[in-house]
Amino acid sequence: MQTVYNAEHAVHAATHEFFRGRLVPAFETPARADYILGAVQKVGLGDVLAPVDHGRAPLERVHSARYLRFIEGAHAEWLALGGEGEAFPAVWPVRSLRSDVEPVSFAARMGLYSMDSGRPLTAGSWAAAYAGAQASLTGLDLVLAGQGSAYVLTRPPGHHAGADFFGGYCFVNNASVAAQAARDAGLARVAILDVDYHHGNGTQAIFYDRADVFFASVHGDPQTEYPFFLGHADETGAGKGVGFNANFPLPAGYANDDWFAALEEALAKLPPYRPELLIVSRGVDT
Repeated sequence: MQTVYNAEHAVHAATHEFFRGRLVPAFETPARADYILGAVQKVGLGDVLAPVDHGRAPLERVHSARYLRFIEGAHAEWLALGGEGEAFPAVWPVRSLRSDVEPVSFAARMGLYSMDSGRPLTAGSWAAAYAGAQASLTGLDLVLAGQGSAYVLTRPPGHHAGADFFGGYCFVNNASVAAQAARDAGLARVAILDVDYHHGNGTQAIFYDRADVFFASVHGDPQTEYPFFLGHADETGAGKGVGFNANFPLPAGYANDDWFAALEEALAKLPPYRPELLIVSRGVDT
């Protein structure tokens, strides 16, 4: 199996993050990808390839153009305004506040386009996230060309990023970009299986009212685990997407056998759907 490796990931290297209100050293660092790359090479998984640039258009099929423009220029704007280091959001358009009008204020736009304060924007956030999306598209190319599978090794991760917001370390939703590109290439049915410890809220939201992309996720119960406000078992889709979303939230302390039993339940949802492509969001935090 060939691996598509986003070497550009290293330019996104935060020093700190907020974890449940406390400023702590950053956990999601370049060392995570370096460790996995070393393991891939040690076991001889296969060739390690660089991503091919497919341009911005595939990202705009999933994310709003104004959101992508903001992420691309946000850190430079932050510095131009006198900011130093990494930029964190601080205010959000919650219930009763408007989100349809893009504010002039940088601080307001940071909140408009984010879901939490956990991950800062750094000088390299856009470059790393853009290259990660290109890596996912390159992996798709390999599979569409006849390879049975491909492994995309990239960071920052993607599944918490929605159509117009970042959060949970994620800026561009790599799995969703690949799924939409597969549909645009002519595949009728795509499935995404998310096995990260945390629910892939961004991926679910992007495809929630659609029947052409099936989403299944095994994750920690949102009653106690991030992202808290999505990922419950009763979320099964909306409109044309009813029945094409399946969540398997598990309480803390589940044994390995119980987790694998939930995974088997999720896998059992896939054959009736007859997907032509399976994308796995493989967070290693589980």
